[in-house]
Amino acid sequence: QVQVVESGGGLVQPGGSLKLSCAASGSIFNVYGMGWYRQSPGKQRDLVAIITGSGNTNYAESVKGRCTISRDNAKNTAYLQMNSLKPEDTAVYYCNVKSYSPPYDVWGQGTQVTVSS
Repeated sequence: QVQVVESGGGLVQPGGSLKLSCAASGSIFNVYGMGWYRQSPGKQRDLVAIITGSGNTNYAESVKGRCTISRDNAKNTAYLQMNSLKPEDTAVYYCNVKSYSPPYDVWGQGTQVTVSS
């Protein structure tokens, strides 16, 4: 069983920064990518950023230039550095670990990010 644990969320002022961590453990192999998604109340869960094992990245347009996803493959850990945070960034942030062969798609419990004065 693959397990995912997020950490690093909290309350931050507009314009501030946070760094989220996502640690995966268990029967982890052939990971295609690790990603960060976010969901606010009443809204769908949307992509923030993903990173593949080879280092390719993809960002939501709303966070380009403000967020950076990184990885440590040896530790099966992904990070999301978030800068210049805006109130609209407020959401629960979830980490996802995906593999296609063998197939698995595992989510963490989420970590709350609140951007408010």
